[in-house]
Amino acid sequence: MADARRVVISGRVQGVGFRAWMVATASSFGLKGWVRNCRNGSVEAVFSGEETDITAMIEACKDGPPAARVEAIEQYACEEETGESFIARPTV
Repeated sequence: MADARRVVISGRVQGVGFRAWMVATASSFGLKGWVRNCRNGSVEAVFSGEETDITAMIEACKDGPPAARVEAIEQYACEEETGESFIARPTV
C-alpha cells in the first residue's frame, strides 16, 4: 500500500488557482488523491504515493502558484483510499 498524507494549507490560497496548480503538480509527481477548498479559507488535500514524491509535493506547496501566499502547512498521517488519479473536489 502506498503512503498517504493529508495536508491543510492556509494563507492566501483560494482564488489564486491553487487547486488547478495542485492537480497538475501532484499528477506530475505521479501522486493520487484529491484537493478541495474549505469554507474557512484553507485548502485541504490528500496525497498518496511514494514517500519521496509526497515530500517533494509538500515542499512545492510551500510556494504554490504565483499569486498564492502560503502561511502554514499542517500534515497528518492518513489511510484514506484515494482512487487512481489526483482530482479537485468541491468546497466543503
